[in-house]
Amino acid sequence: MTKKKIDITKLDLSEMKEKTAENPGSLPYPHHAGSAVVRPEDQGKVNGRAIAAMQSQTDMQMSQIYRQMQLLADQAKAIQARVAYSERIYNAQTSFEPLINHHYYLYQKEDGNDFLSMIAPDEWGRKKSFAQFLAEVKLLADHTWEIVKENNQDNG
Repeated sequence: MTKKKIDITKLDLSEMKEKTAENPGSLPYPHHAGSAVVRPEDQGKVNGRAIAAMQSQTDMQMSQIYRQMQLLADQAKAIQARVAYSERIYNAQTSFEPLINHHYYLYQKEDGNDFLSMIAPDEWGRKKSFAQFLAEVKLLADHTWEIVKENNQDNG
């Protein structure tokens, strides 16, 4: 058996060019017998997984933003309550000048008017001049009042 020698000069290159791909690695199918099996991806499955991951991430981020908004809303409500209580204290009868960071006591008289005192409810003795102890308060640097202890029961 003798091998035939190929005469390169007689090859028709135009015919060979038609039968070969310029970029065989980019073909969507195997281009020779030894190629790896190429299976097209199920685009619906790929998109479904991507959408599920995206929704999970955005749900997590939206939940975090909601918790932050809830915290801010709670802080705003606390400030509003402090301002409302501060206005009540400033409208109450006061016979002294309150000092920042000191504790005072808010009472209500028999006639329904409020008054601020330096005397705690347990320091009054027998003769108390109030109908109800309302709250222990503290004057803050911004001149609002912090409720240290609120009394929701009658002390009379």
